[in-house]
Amino acid sequence: MIRAVVIDVDDTLCLTEAACFGLENDVLARLGRGPMSRAVHLSTWGQPLLDAMPRRSPGLDLEAFAAVHQIVLREYVAAGLLDVVARENLHALDELAAAGRSVMLLTSRTEAEVEHLLAPDHALAGRVAAVYHAGNMRFRKPDGRAFDELLAATGLEPRQCLYVGDSPGDAQAANGAGLRFIACLQSGLRRRADFGSHQVDAFIGTFPEIVDAVTRLEAVATPQPLQVEPRSGA
Repeated sequence: MIRAVVIDVDDTLCLTEAACFGLENDVLARLGRGPMSRAVHLSTWGQPLLDAMPRRSPGLDLEAFAAVHQIVLREYVAAGLLDVVARENLHALDELAAAGRSVMLLTSRTEAEVEHLLAPDHALAGRVAAVYHAGNMRFRKPDGRAFDELLAATGLEPRQCLYVGDSPGDAQAANGAGLRFIACLQSGLRRRADFGSHQVDAFIGTFPEIVDAVTRLEAVATPQPLQVEPRSGA
């Protein structure tokens, strides 16, 4: 049985690239710097924020950026401009839980970048069993060891877990840890061909499709009892 469904945040559970592009350019403007292009943002999307910013804005003072980013992040969250989890996605999480699966998040975001998702009044409260982020993981994606803490804490075998993400780096991490992987293509930023060098167990076009996809994968992985036709009496 697939006991745990582990989910990436950005462009998987919620669509965020466009919102983050606006947010980060807002931060740059408050620091008196010019905006980055959408092309450079897309080319570095999926990398940890402070790893990507030197390419997005060469010469940037990362410490100053991080301080202002926290202020603007809170403003965007409060205004409903970032990390909005669609109702149908929340319903999908409920369906996964109703099927006896533990739902967890695993992201390369820092603790400060996910603290609002951990709030007791957030829609994810009670739906997510654990959140793994850069603050409580020794390794980050695409390193397969990013799942070390999760596997140690749950005692689950890798094949009892499944990771859902949107990037080849997500696939690489899951493959490296021995987890099954489902690629979510809802953002439209990536195509099947982008995952060509990685093992992908299923592709889904929208996040709510995860419920049926997990059920199908579990059925394939579970040996079916041999059906023996009863013999007629002699």
